[in-house]
Parts: sequence; C-alpha cells; structure tokens
Amino acid sequence: MTKINIKNYTSTVAASKSVARIEEILVSIGADHINKNYKDGQLVSISFMVLVNGSSVPFKLPAKVDNVYQALKKSYKRLSTPALKNLTEQSARTAWKICCDWVEIQATLIRLEQAEFIEVFLPYVYQIEKDQTFFESLKQTNYKALLK
Repeated sequence: MTKINIKNYTSTVAASKSVARIEEILVSIGADHINKNYKDGQLVSISFMVLVNGSSVPFKLPAKVDNVYQALKKSYKRLSTPALKNLTEQSARTAWKICCDWVEIQATLIRLEQAEFIEVFLPYVYQIEKDQTFFESLKQTNYKALLK
C-alpha cells in the first residue's frame, strides 16, 4: 500500500463507536428521533429530527463507505481476499470516523455561536417525499436553484 493523504484512513475506531458518538453529539445539540438506515446490511446513513423555528425538520447524514472503499483500493497494487475483507472493514471505520469528526466540528461551531444548526446541516435536510437530501435535490437539477 502506498501512503495516502486521507484523514483517518488507518483509524482503529470501530464504525459502531463513531456512530454512537455521532448520536451523542447530535442529541447534545438538539436532535431527536435518531434512526440508523441500512442497505444490504451496511449502515449507510443516520436520520434525525431537529426543531427549527418551531418546526421539526428531518435530516439525513450519510457516510459513503463504498466511495471510501474505492478511494482506498486505488492505493493498493494487489489485494488478496483477506486484504479485501480488511479494506471493507477499514472503509467503514474511516467513513464513519470522518463523519464523526465533521459532526463534532459543526457542533463546536453551533455551541460557540459561530453558526446555526440549519446553517451547517442544510445540505442534509431530508425531503421525505422525494427520498433525497436538499443537496441531492440541488444536484439533480444541476444546481439551477442556486443560479436564480
């Protein structure tokens, strides 16, 4: 494996521990109704609700483990079957640890009144009827809503 410049790419923190910490942080800054979302047995996102201006707003925070896997895989010349299994596990640890670090930083900004909750989590507002986040909705329209 060649050295790569990706935060937490060698993290030993279990994905479940990072997810538990994310939940703890989210609750501390006002989140409730926290759910874990799985696809094919793999945790793919955390959904939660936050009261914003008197309304309960849904959010969906993903950790794109498959994308991390592809990025890490590029740093190997050859991979044996055991190494592939380890890479799969490492990808989950890395993806969720990065997500945890990001949530922790955003929570710090909120606590220090440097940003509001909705300001930093806006891309992750979840539109239930469309089954997509605000960012995914913008991306689908080639960001036209930003250009009006």
